[in-house]
Amino acid sequence: MKIKGIHHVSAITADAARNYKFYTETLGLRLVKKTVNQDDTSVYHLFYGDEKGNPGTELTFFELPMAARTHEGVNSISSISLRVATDAALDYWVNRFDEYDVEHEEIKERAGRKTLAFNDFEGGRLVLVSDENNKGVAGGRPWDRSPVPVEYGILGLGPVQLTVPVAAPTEQVLVDVLGFREVGTFPAYQEGQRDILVYESGEGGTGAEVHIEERTDLPPERLGRGGVHHVAFRVEDDQELREWIEKVSQARFPNSGFVDRFYFRSLYFRERNRILFELATDGPGFDTDEDINHLGESLALPPFFEDQREQIEAKLKPLDTKKG
Repeated sequence: MKIKGIHHVSAITADAARNYKFYTETLGLRLVKKTVNQDDTSVYHLFYGDEKGNPGTELTFFELPMAARTHEGVNSISSISLRVATDAALDYWVNRFDEYDVEHEEIKERAGRKTLAFNDFEGGRLVLVSDENNKGVAGGRPWDRSPVPVEYGILGLGPVQLTVPVAAPTEQVLVDVLGFREVGTFPAYQEGQRDILVYESGEGGTGAEVHIEERTDLPPERLGRGGVHHVAFRVEDDQELREWIEKVSQARFPNSGFVDRFYFRSLYFRERNRILFELATDGPGFDTDEDINHLGESLALPPFFEDQREQIEAKLKPLDTKKG
């Protein structure tokens, strides 16, 4: 029973149409599922990923049209990373971001890797990270119909950064409950702050890391558009998920229990710094209800919502995701 790495990260957008345009046309990800938030079917839930949305490549967004901007702070998932194959790919992305007027920093080293930090159109905090020397969890395969050449394409999710007022409670959950191990540190972004801690799970590497930043100078984050709602970690299957539910419950964390999301099964709980963690199974996958060649082109609903399709579609603003 082990955490295999990062499964997906879910963020918030106030504009699904612009979100779709940015993440498919600018970043070159594939929309692998256009569905609804299963806890509020009046809003979209968009899933982006590699060629088939393999676990570890999924970046997802809930559309909340009235969401205010995020006020950055602690008790938060403060940045997410996207993996590219080589250091040279980062040079390609600097030029692409300049061409598309994407706000970005210069290439710099983080945790021993070349990285390129940037913001999406809603201020979402993202980092491209080079896999040039990665020896851990393998990345995905970029979609060959992407506007970004395959050799420069995004391979999947890299490290997630958690920003907390006190690191110890989060460290304890990662290590004692989820089985992560501390593997090092790297310098903080601000002078006078504690080094950022690096934890990994499973085979390790870019697809299995959590970075913990301790900040004592920030208020709690107010989550809105461009902010990150939760991070999900990979578990093998339903049986293993049920074992994790027992372990999390024994550690006295209130939790969701077993949740069937149709495309995967989940467990949700908040760690002691109030960051929402999810454990999610690798399957069944996004081609369960759609042909692999036409993922994301139509509104997909799990079977338990299919009888509500007419009412659900009536509440959604049309979002054209069909390919030409």
